[in-house]
Formats: sequence, structure tokens, C-alpha cells
Amino acid sequence: MKIKQYVAILYFGGEGYSVTFPDLPGCASYGLTMQSAATNAEIALNGHIGLMIRDGDPLPDPTPLDEIDPLLDPEGKDVGRVLIRAEIPEKWVRLNISMAETTAWKIDREAKERGMTRSGFLVEAARQVMEQSE
Repeated sequence: MKIKQYVAILYFGGEGYSVTFPDLPGCASYGLTMQSAATNAEIALNGHIGLMIRDGDPLPDPTPLDEIDPLLDPEGKDVGRVLIRAEIPEKWVRLNISMAETTAWKIDREAKERGMTRSGFLVEAARQVMEQSE
């Protein structure tokens, strides 16, 4: 698995911070604090990249932080730029798993509330458990 870092731009929006990725239009996230926005941005980025790879879409190389146009936001509402870590999988594999129906319903409900797919939610949950054991 390769590791890349993509530039994320944080914007203050009154009740929290939104995050966009100049290299990946359509990939965005949000958090009430800058810290939660950055954490959620990593989840969004890895999910977005995973879907691009699954769908066979070309993955752009990250633009170096120093090369990101400082005038991307002409109104000057951006509050920061950070590098967000992305794990680039070699390829996706389809799995068949079994679980209790009520557990699947709960997973689906939680994933929907987070704007994720069932697969994305399960992958993120597994990633977090594995990080805790490192």
C-alpha cells in the first residue's frame, strides 16, 4: 500500500469548518473544530480515493503544498491548509461476509448518518481498530 499526502483547505463557516481538496473536486468534509475537520477529512479522502480506484478512475498525483495557489479563495475565508494522509490500495477485493440482520441495519443507519456506504463504514471501522492495536 502506498502513502500519499493531499492538500486540504479548511474554511470557517460560522458553526464549523469545511474542508476541500483542490486535487480531488467533489471530495469534501466538515467538522465543528479544526481538529475534527482534519480527522473527518482523512476519512473522506481515503473513502473518495477508494471509490476512485474501485471504479477505475485515474488518481491525480498530489500537488505539493507550496504549489497550491494562495488565491484559491478570493474572499479570503480559508483558515488553513494541511496535508492529509491517504493510503492508496493496490486494488480492491470483493468480500462476502455474514452477520446478524440487526447488526447490518445498525451499520447501514450509522453509515448513512455519516454519508458513507456500508463498505466504506466497515473499512473505516476496521482501520481504526487496527490503528489502536499498533
